[in-house]
Amino acid sequence: QVQLVESGGGLVQAGGSLRLSCAASGRTFTSYTMAWFRQASGKEREFVAAINWSGRITSNPNSVTGRFTVSRDNAKNTVYLQMNSLKPEDTAVYWCAAVSTTFGRLPEEAARYSYWGQGTQVTVSS
Repeated sequence: QVQLVESGGGLVQAGGSLRLSCAASGRTFTSYTMAWFRQASGKEREFVAAINWSGRITSNPNSVTGRFTVSRDNAKNTVYLQMNSLKPEDTAVYWCAAVSTTFGRLPEEAARYSYWGQGTQVTVSS
């Protein structure tokens, strides 16, 4: 098993930046594909980014491409989500998630992920 703890959320003005962190403990960190999801009030949970075990392969949807960057530091057992040019529509609770190392396309479906953090709130004011 792996335990995940997110940090770095908060209130930021539109156009600003935040970096979310997700610290993992438990099994070997490199055993996991990691991802970020978000859920805005009244909306379904949405895929934001994924990264493979080595950090060499990433994926994110068009809605955040060019603004959000996922990375990981395996020496620190931490995955990051750098969010730039934030918009009010990015306001949501953000979760990191983990699944045992996958091959092929990085999973974008929440149901594919076995472990979840507690979530961190990101609020972008206009």
